[in-house]
Amino acid sequence: MFVLPVLAIEIHIDPTMAELGPFTLAWHGFFTAVGIIAGVWLAIRMARRRGLNPDIAQEIALVGVPCAIVGARVFYAAEHWDSFSGDPLAIVTDITEGGITLYGGLIGGVAGGLAYGLYRRLPVLAFLDAAAPGMILGQAIGRLGDIINGEHRGTHSDLPWAVRYTHPNTLGDPGVSVHPTAGGYELLGDLVILAILLLVVARVARRPGWVFFWYGLLYAGLRASLSPLRMDEAGALGVAVPQLVGIGVIVATLGLGAFLVIRRSRPGEPNADSPPRSPARRGDEPR
Repeated sequence: MFVLPVLAIEIHIDPTMAELGPFTLAWHGFFTAVGIIAGVWLAIRMARRRGLNPDIAQEIALVGVPCAIVGARVFYAAEHWDSFSGDPLAIVTDITEGGITLYGGLIGGVAGGLAYGLYRRLPVLAFLDAAAPGMILGQAIGRLGDIINGEHRGTHSDLPWAVRYTHPNTLGDPGVSVHPTAGGYELLGDLVILAILLLVVARVARRPGWVFFWYGLLYAGLRASLSPLRMDEAGALGVAVPQLVGIGVIVATLGLGAFLVIRRSRPGEPNADSPPRSPARRGDEPR
């Protein structure tokens, strides 16, 4: 009986990009940083397009990004508490060795930016709409690091686009063909969501909050649907932690949608969260 050989894309890249004295620069950290920069750039660009003050958008980013880093680390520590229970200070001291979660970063970043916006009495829904495309762009770029280092192990696959990690320092399972869940499927899904937000939702939605609503709903659905292809640690009731978070975000997003429908302004009344209209000036439009 003739058996076709298993086809797979071999990845033979050291997860460590460079070592600078006591510091280690990993590909994952590099693409995370690039993703943050690109995401903030797009968010500020979208804020200007929506008539919002780009300087205030930058202020929100300066608050939201550090909160995202803290949230990413805290959620990782909570998910892997067995590794930190003996030395809780390692949550801070060992952060250079890696260990963050995307969903923790998103929750922390949104919470920090939202708190700052409420404190400043800003139109938070309008700024969340401006931030949504930048967030999903940053997530997509960050996933490039995952496809290199083999993080977020996928289940076994014999498909032609399966990946096989062969470098001895890989964080994946050496020599095993697996689904490219994070760096493949999720990266492509992020780009599709970005296109939907920019080309459809942002042009159709007339009231603030709906761009962020669709971002949350689409991404949470994507993340929850990919969990069966990931070898994540089990959470409550045997359900993977990211899948639980995805379901929770879907519920919260639906709650936001209900809030947006209920608080819809009466005919003829201005929306409290709409940015003030100001005369367009030459050079204000994004190029």
